[in-house]
Amino acid sequence: MVETRKYISMEELKTHNKKGDLWISIQGKVLDVSDWANNHPGGEIPLMSLAGQDATDAFIAYHPSYAWQLLDKFSNGYYLKDLTVSEASKDYRRLAYEFSKMNLFRDTGYGVFVSLFVMAILFVFSVYGVVFCQGFWIHLLCGGFIGFLWIQSGWIGHDSGHYQVMPTPNLNRFVQILTGNCLTGLSMAWWKRNHNAHHIACNSLDYDPDLQHMPLFAVSSKFFHSLTSYFYDRKMVFNNVSQFFISNQHWTFYPVMGFARINLLAQSLILLLSKRNVPYRKLELLGVVVFFTWYPLLLSCLPNWGERLAFFAASFMVTGIQHVQFCLNHFSSEVYIGPPTGHDWFEKQTSGSLNIQCSPWMDWFHGGLQFQIEHHLFPRLPHSQLRKVSPFVKDLCKKHGLPYNSATFLEANLMTLRTLRNAALQARDLSNPVPKNLVWEAFNNHG
Repeated sequence: MVETRKYISMEELKTHNKKGDLWISIQGKVLDVSDWANNHPGGEIPLMSLAGQDATDAFIAYHPSYAWQLLDKFSNGYYLKDLTVSEASKDYRRLAYEFSKMNLFRDTGYGVFVSLFVMAILFVFSVYGVVFCQGFWIHLLCGGFIGFLWIQSGWIGHDSGHYQVMPTPNLNRFVQILTGNCLTGLSMAWWKRNHNAHHIACNSLDYDPDLQHMPLFAVSSKFFHSLTSYFYDRKMVFNNVSQFFISNQHWTFYPVMGFARINLLAQSLILLLSKRNVPYRKLELLGVVVFFTWYPLLLSCLPNWGERLAFFAASFMVTGIQHVQFCLNHFSSEVYIGPPTGHDWFEKQTSGSLNIQCSPWMDWFHGGLQFQIEHHLFPRLPHSQLRKVSPFVKDLCKKHGLPYNSATFLEANLMTLRTLRNAALQARDLSNPVPKNLVWEAFNNHG
């Protein structure tokens, strides 16, 4: 018996875009993921961000080939009757297929083992220097070693969150907890939740948490309208306090980045102690407890509070280099307001990212972030493959008239500072008074 397909329109699909009534489409087949969103390995945020839309490009980007076999159980029997696919998306999908045939998504290298060995050496040297050596400068150097250790841990955590860097999933999870939670105090569950939201809604001012740094920073004057963060589920209020900080943000950027990790530690604890659904919560908490045990204990081995503060500052300021790198890839790129859209997902990823030009021998310093466009389009690609696929991505962008922005490390820093300075000057020159409270703002802006 021939099955009769049932069709709905894109407009009807858009009405199923909320918790409890969440539909998406993959290649025109409509899926009802309402009851499964909380169990989605990538969290519910990516599904909520693309709810009521065709999410084929995003699905291809984030899922291995075997995931296609799991889709039928979510099918509700409907198909889209008016789905259109841009030429850019068609070429993107073909390119992803070609990369898969070339086995580029398999991490066959030994880079992670080299990184783990380097991290072990840095940790042993730091502990030995603090416990068995004397002298302010030696202890300060040991603090710097801890900072470099955290940077290397960040690269491993980033990669292992996108794809499997170890032979088995259990080993991959072990490495995540060891290098993330135990050695740095950062929750991998927090990182995945935050990073998946960033990737799916790259450079959306109200959906991408990597641009939401009020009251300290604002990359666009659009933040002056007190946007609502759909990641943090709160209003990012622009008031006298935030106006003061933002007016000086091009001066405070590097000092704040030097201690930005404190915020990440706090965000990790907030998530782990919240009522949200956190996979492996107990294991995550145990790893964080390990960090908050060994790091203060190491500090206590130093002879006085002056050296303890110097060690603390050195470790946090060295790893601050990595926080600057995170900002360079997006702060000066194109931004927008609203949720990501499935029909131009490919275009949004390219316009919202900036590559860093560097020689191959400097790839270790950037950890793959220097190919940010390639990484956002193909996040499951091991960073060792990004340089190889770069010419293909560049040609694809050129073919469809899409930006392929890149700059040197120095130029990227200057571009970021210029973006911050422009917003700072606009904050200083505001002609209208800053809203004095939320009631006033709600009445005047929303009627």
